[in-house]
Parts: sequence; structure tokens; C-alpha cells
Amino acid sequence: MTGPERTSAVRRPAVFLDRDGTLTEPRHYPSRPEDLVLQAGIGPPLRALQQHGFALIVVTNQSGLARGLIDEAAIAPMHQRLRQLLARHRVRLDGIYLCPHHPDGVVPRFSAACACRKPAPGMLHRAADDLGCDLSSSWMVGDSVCDIGAGHRAGTRTALVGPRPLTGAVPTLHRTTTVQAITAIAVSEIPGVRGLS
Repeated sequence: MTGPERTSAVRRPAVFLDRDGTLTEPRHYPSRPEDLVLQAGIGPPLRALQQHGFALIVVTNQSGLARGLIDEAAIAPMHQRLRQLLARHRVRLDGIYLCPHHPDGVVPRFSAACACRKPAPGMLHRAADDLGCDLSSSWMVGDSVCDIGAGHRAGTRTALVGPRPLTGAVPTLHRTTTVQAITAIAVSEIPGVRGLS
């Protein structure tokens, strides 16, 4: 898990973002920097939230590490690319947290049950502690039941992204695309915000 040192005693809201299929286009176990492609139109609503004081934090399950499908050395270049792609839209991530574990993994040091794999709230709790975030005023945005479960367990509001509701997920809001979800959050959180482009 990586993130900058806490810089303020004031606790601020955050938008926690799942990576694959939410912040980036869906890929099956992406393992190279070029596999990460931002969802179209994601920049303006993220930038609006950031300018309004929200921390932007990626929280991602990466069981491909435990399964031996992703080399650990590939992670840093992938997340460097993610930061570069967002920087083109004047968006900066405050932190990227990942869980490499899976109980059925074949890589011994990652083959375990843990408190960080979503739907467990460990990554959100750690990010909130590291970065001084107020979970009760934050959002978890993702495309799976696990994402919504992690948000509920951490005490955030939740936004489900996808074409239809999912059994077992009861989010605060549901939208078809990530851009629609982030825009809805921005409109609800920032007084006077209308169109974002």
C-alpha cells in the first residue's frame, strides 16, 4: 500500500475508487501499464471533487498477485501510468492502496485471508488513518458487491457503477457509468455545480 504522509490534522472527505472496471476500463487481470485505460470523461468530475477538498484514493483488490498472474514488480509502473493518465486531466491521486491477498493463492506470502481484501474495509480504514479522512462524509465507488460491502463496513456512502443493480448490493446511488456516478456525487456535494466538462 502506498500513500503520502498525512499533511493536515483536519479530517476531510474522500472518494475511494475501485480501479479495474471503475476508474479504468475493465481488463481481465491487467498486468502491464498499457492495460490501464481511463474511463472516458472521468477527468472533469474528479477534478471538481478534488478542487472542493475531496481526497481521491484508489482501493483495489489485486488477487492476480496471489494467483501468480501478475508480477509484483509490474505494480509500480502500472500505478505510475495511472497517475500520469490522471495528471493529463489535472487530477492527482492522494493514495493508491492494494490488497495482494487471496486465500486460494499459489504465492505463499499472499495466500491468506486478510482484513484488506474488499469487502473487508481494511484498505479504507488504513487510507483514512494515513490521509486524515472522515469516512462518514466519504464515498466508495465501485462496480462490484465487494466494493459496496467495503464501503458499508467502513461507514461511507456508496455508488455502484454498472448497467444494472447487483443482488446483494444496496448502494446509496447506482449509475450506469463511472462518469455518471462521480458527476452525481459532485452535484450532491458541491453547491452550485451543474455541467462538468
